[in-house]
Amino acid sequence: MKRTGVVLGALALAATGWAGSAEAVTPAPSAAADDTQVSSFSASEQDAALKFWTPERLATAQEMTVDGARTSGPADAPVRSGPDASVLPTAATGEDAEEGDVSATAVTRPRAWTEGGLIRKTTGKVFFEADAGTFTCSATVANSANGSVVLTAGHCVVDGRTGEVYRNWVFIPAYKNGNRPYGTFTANKLFHTKRYVTSRANANWDFGFARLSKHNGRTVKRIVGAQGIKFNHANGQKVHSFGYGGSAAEGSGERLNHCTGKEHRDTGRPDSTMWGIDCVQTGGSSGGGFLADFRPATGKGVLIGNISVGAGDSEYHPYLGKVARTVYRKAGGA
Repeated sequence: MKRTGVVLGALALAATGWAGSAEAVTPAPSAAADDTQVSSFSASEQDAALKFWTPERLATAQEMTVDGARTSGPADAPVRSGPDASVLPTAATGEDAEEGDVSATAVTRPRAWTEGGLIRKTTGKVFFEADAGTFTCSATVANSANGSVVLTAGHCVVDGRTGEVYRNWVFIPAYKNGNRPYGTFTANKLFHTKRYVTSRANANWDFGFARLSKHNGRTVKRIVGAQGIKFNHANGQKVHSFGYGGSAAEGSGERLNHCTGKEHRDTGRPDSTMWGIDCVQTGGSSGGGFLADFRPATGKGVLIGNISVGAGDSEYHPYLGKVARTVYRKAGGA
């Protein structure tokens, strides 16, 4: 596995786009810099990951949780800056569907998703190996220029306290009861912001992206479609969240569940810029998508965050601002 860091000043970014890179250093907290951390996996490492994830290992992987992630961190937390930046959802190649009404009904306890649609195919389980064992999270295919990007939680990519990047990282879209209806996709690169590690797992930065290799010569977007993604979104929206929670009530990680509600601000710590809803999915749902403008009839929506932490009766997502957009672009986004 190869790790690289790229740091570019804001003026350099404006002048050069993505044409240059520099030696990896930690940016000052007040600097408007790209501190994306990239970890790469070779073809042989990806082949090993496919062989590693036998049915037995899938069944015994533990739900990833993150303890104490809501502790205070740097003051330069993500805030809304600039206009909304959106990429619309897209169905798999050759598919289309009628649009439905945006759902406004709150679901305050995790409920099995039975409606099908694009969300069923574009949400999946992530499996990976860490020094402490094998674990599972959730992720969502995000529409991107390269057709190969999924959004997940930062703590499903890297240990925010030690900097350990996880390995044997795979994504199984539409996973259910051990089945892999669309195959297994290996990550060739993982992306997170270095601030997540330097802040010692401050949940404000708890987002990550993976770039997936093709399966049988086709991208994940071409096979299952992709959800839209939005940065610098307006807060306080009606949203849906989706994930593979590990509790018995949620199907022990073997089925897709969802919650719905109107976003409210996290008031649990003074530096928080997170938003959440009054519903809590359990371990294993980490990394699952929060979607606005969601239409149950088609399963289409726009990602505005990922499940990060739960506190009390609420689950929260980090705000996807300009830093997250930079990481997304590095992964291959528009």
